[in-house]
Amino acid sequence: MSDTLGWKEDDSQAFLAYGDLFVPERERQIDCIVRLIPSLGPDHTVLELACGAGGLSEAILARRPDCRVIGLDGSAAMRAASAERLARFGDHFTTASFALEASDWRGAYANLTAVVSSLAIHHLNGPQKQTLFADLYKLLAPGGVLVIADVVEAPSPEIAALYADQWDAEVRRRAEGPGGDPAAYAFFVREGWNMYRFPDPTGMDQPSPLADQLEWLRAAGFSAVECCWALAGHAIFCGRRPLEAS
Repeated sequence: MSDTLGWKEDDSQAFLAYGDLFVPERERQIDCIVRLIPSLGPDHTVLELACGAGGLSEAILARRPDCRVIGLDGSAAMRAASAERLARFGDHFTTASFALEASDWRGAYANLTAVVSSLAIHHLNGPQKQTLFADLYKLLAPGGVLVIADVVEAPSPEIAALYADQWDAEVRRRAEGPGGDPAAYAFFVREGWNMYRFPDPTGMDQPSPLADQLEWLRAAGFSAVECCWALAGHAIFCGRRPLEAS
């Protein structure tokens, strides 16, 4: 993330404190993402966009010790947290600064096994998402995948209300359950983090309909485009760069 998209270091500190409790079925989401990453060779590379505190990258490396993960993030606090968390993996994890909406970083990578992203791409508008999907397609090796976990636009007020109730209930369950923190739910409500209940007046959140994003993936050239998990307005969807014809 970057300041040009409205994300500040205060947001990073709040997410570092409570992020895992704010994300519905976080553990199940991570498991789903990791399982979608193929094995394309002994030294394959995964690029994570907006790696945050490093939870997803950690899960990838724990289950795929032969791979290398590059975590990009625009927040210095997030990069420091992920580097510390994943120090035990040595040079299998590296991190670097980037601005998601910029194009300069996209030419620095090639032949990737996977690009993954969790709760970041919704900060781009529709045309920016379409351009990003097309650019990421070019970075993948044949057979490589793009896996996105993100919030999506509700197609009706009734569905938005359902998403809002589901998200509140999930955060409350996680905050008040084993290993949780009751202060997290109070913060979640007080700060208006539930975008389906408290639409963002700043324009920082720009979710797009899931159906549109699946079509944009197909238009970029991806095959096997699918939504693999969904709850409370959060969805995991993916696409694969087809194997090249022999």
